[in-house]
Formats: sequence, C-alpha cells, structure tokens
Amino acid sequence: MDANELLKRYENGETKFIEANLNGINLFGADLIGIALNKADLGHAILIFSYLSRGILNHANLVCTKLSGANLNQASLISANLHDANLHGATLQGADLRNANLTLAYMLDTNLMNADLRGADLSGANLNGACLRGANLREEKRMYSASLRGANLHKADLRGADLTGVDLSKVDLSGANLSEATLRYADLSDANLSEAILHNASLADTNIGGANLKGANLMNARLERSNLIDAELTGVNLYGAIMADAKLTRCQMSGVNLSFARLNRVDLSRANLRQANLTETDLVDAYLARTDLTGANLSKANLIRAEMSSANLTGANLRGAVMPDGTINY
Repeated sequence: MDANELLKRYENGETKFIEANLNGINLFGADLIGIALNKADLGHAILIFSYLSRGILNHANLVCTKLSGANLNQASLISANLHDANLHGATLQGADLRNANLTLAYMLDTNLMNADLRGADLSGANLNGACLRGANLREEKRMYSASLRGANLHKADLRGADLTGVDLSKVDLSGANLSEATLRYADLSDANLSEAILHNASLADTNIGGANLKGANLMNARLERSNLIDAELTGVNLYGAIMADAKLTRCQMSGVNLSFARLNRVDLSRANLRQANLTETDLVDAYLARTDLTGANLSKANLIRAEMSSANLTGANLRGAVMPDGTINY
C-alpha cells in the first residue's frame, strides 16, 4: 500500500490498517488521528510532523522510523518496536509505551509528560532535555521492569516521575530536574547527578554508592537507609534532609549544607566534612569514626550518644551543641 492509497482510504472513513505493510512509506505531516496500525510494518517510514494522537500502534514495527515533531499524544504503543527511531521534538504526552523497545532512540527534547513507560527498554536512548514529568517507569512485580542503562538524561525534566526500582546505574542525569520524583529502591550507583535538582525527592532505600552529586540540590529530600558509600557530595545542599540509617562511609562532603537535617544512626566513618554546615543537625547515635570535621559548623547540633572519639574536630564550631554525654557545649 502506498501513501496515496492509505490517505484516500482514511479520508473515506477507514481507520483500521491492522498488520499493513507500510515499510518506508512517506506520510510527512499527514493527519491520521485515531488510526489503528496494530502490528503494522512502519520500519524506516517518514512520519515527521504527522498527527497520530490517540493512534493505536501496539506491536507495530517502527524501527528507524522518522517521527521528529510528530504528535502521538495519548497514543497506544504497547510493545511497539521503536529501536533507533528518531523522536526529536515529538510529543507523546499521556502515551502508553508499556514494554516498548526504545533502545538507541533519539529523543532529544521529546515530550513524555505523564507517559506510561513501565517495562520500556530505553537502553542507550538519548533523552537529553526530554520532559518526563509525571512519567511512570515504576517496576512492578517483575511484570514491568524499565531499563535506562547507558541512557542520556542530561537536563531532562523528571519532576514527579515514578522511578521506583528502576536501574539507573551509570546513567547521565547531570542537571536533570527530579524534584518530588520517587526513586525508592532504584539503583543509582556510579550515576552522574552533578548539578541535579532533587527537592523533596524520595530516595529511601536507594543505592547511590559511588555516584557523583557534586553541586546537586537535595533540600528536604528523604534518604533513609540509602547507600551513599564513596559518593561525591562536595558542595551539595542537604538542608532539612531526612537521612536516618544512611551509609555515608568515605563520602566527599566538604562544604556540604546539612543544617536542620536528620541523620540519626547515620554512618559517616572516614567521611570528609571539612567546612560543612551542620547547624542544628540531628546526629543522635551517629557513627563518626575518623570523620574529618575540620572547620565545620556544628552549632546547636544534637550529638547524643554519637561515636566521635576519633573524629577530627580541629577548628570546628560546637557552640550550643549537645555532646554525646548529654552536656551542652558553651
């Protein structure tokens, strides 16, 4: 079937083209709203600036298809194969992409707001500047397990996204906006989160070991029981963060802002906290073995039962701090 025949039949009211062979077809700018293309072969097709909103493309072959600028809002693309497809600037707001194959897809500035990406494979995809605000990538009962290994999410908008249990190890999230995102049980080991925005993000029980968070903003974030061993946290803003039982062994945290944070039972052994701001920080039962607190501000901090006998407190400000034995330092 060629483009003229398809467009003529569509104009006459026919909307179902199940399993149609449309390989390499040129439908640039075509109005195909609500079309059903289940299991159709659209490999290498040209769909640039086409209108496919509310289209049904489940199990369709879209390998190497050109979809830049296309409108796929609320389209159904369940288990579609979009390997190496070009989706630059395309809009897929509210689209259903469950179990879709998006490996190596070019998704620069793509709009995926509120899209369902559970079980989608985004390995190696370029999502630089993409909007994933409110998107759902949550891993559920082994039924859906999204993969973003090797993906580029530099400056991506992930505000409010559900990334529970997602494998984000070694992913580039530098400068990304993850405000109020849910990342519980996610794997962020060795990820690049430098300059990322994580206001009010939920990172409890998350593996962030070895990650680079230099200059990131985690104000009021929740990091209970998280693993941050060997992470780079220089200059990070953790004002008001909740980090009970977190492991921060050997972390680089010089100049970090931990004022008003809650760090009960946290492990900061061998961490570098030089010149850190720990004003009114809660450190009850914290483990500070050989922690470097040179020049740190610990005024009015609560250190009850903290183990800090081998900590380096040279030049530290402890005015008004509650010491491990309960006495107040004046």
